[in-house]
Amino acid sequence: MIVYGSMDRQALDAAYNNSVAVTDSDRYLADWLRRSETDRACMPDHLDVVYGDAPRTRLDFFATNRTAAPTLLFFHGGYWQRNAKEGFSFIAEGPLVHGFNVAVAGYTLAPEATMDGIVREARAALHWLHQHLAALGGDPMRLYVGGWSAGGHLTAMLMDEAVVSGSLAISGLFDLEPIRLCYLNEKLVLDAEQARRNSPLLNLPSRAAKLIIAYGSDELPELKRQSREFGAAWGARGLPGGDSRGSRLPPLCRGRAACTAGWRSREGARGLCGDRGGPD
Repeated sequence: MIVYGSMDRQALDAAYNNSVAVTDSDRYLADWLRRSETDRACMPDHLDVVYGDAPRTRLDFFATNRTAAPTLLFFHGGYWQRNAKEGFSFIAEGPLVHGFNVAVAGYTLAPEATMDGIVREARAALHWLHQHLAALGGDPMRLYVGGWSAGGHLTAMLMDEAVVSGSLAISGLFDLEPIRLCYLNEKLVLDAEQARRNSPLLNLPSRAAKLIIAYGSDELPELKRQSREFGAAWGARGLPGGDSRGSRLPPLCRGRAACTAGWRSREGARGLCGDRGGPD
C-alpha cells in the first residue's frame, strides 16, 4: 500500500534509514566522540551549563579568545531520539579558529519529549544564550544557529526568532509528514497536526535572517529532496539565503571552515557536510 508519494511503508522506512545507508557509521561516530572528548578536556570551563529544567536542557560553551565575538548555537542530530551533545563538541573546532564562540545544546529526546516539547527547549536554549552572551564574552547581536539532521530541523524552526543573525541547516528535516508515516514515528508519536505545526516547510516566517541550507551530495535521495524543496520554498517567499547545496561536513569542524568564513562575509558557504551526510 502506498503511504507517501510513490512509496509503500518498507520503501519509506528505507528512504529515511541513514544509519543503514552509511555502512561505516560506527567509525564516524567513534571519531566524533574521540575528538569531542579531547575538545572537552581542553576547554572545560563552561560545560553542562543549565538553560532549562529537564536533565538534558544543558549546553556546553566553548569560548574563542576574542572579545565580543559572534557565537554559533549548534543542535545535534539523531532523528530527535538518539545522540547527545557530548558527542558533538568537535563541531566547535572550525568556528573557534574563525573567531566564533560555540555553544552545543542538548535537549530531551523522544519518546520522553514530544516534538512540541523539543522545539520549546530549542527556543529556551536560544533565549537563555542570548540573555547570557555578554557575561560569557560574546556579542548578543551576533548570535547564529546551526544544526545537523534533527538539529537542522530545529535550526529552521528558530528562524522566526528576531535574535537570530543567521543560520546553517545541514541535512535537515523540513517536512515531518513522511517522518510521521515511517518507522521513526514509533518513538516520536507525531499526529498529523503536530507534524504540520512543526514542519518548517509549512510554517515559513514572514521575515528572517539569512539561512544557508546544506546536505551531503551522496545522501539518500529523500533526504536531499527535503533540503532542496525547503530551499526552493524559502527563496520563493523572498527570504534571504535558502540556496541548498551538496557539500561536506568535515571542514566545518576543522580549522578552515568555509561556513564561518561565509558568515563573516555574509556570503554563501561551501564544504559543509560530508558527501553522505554522516550517520544519523
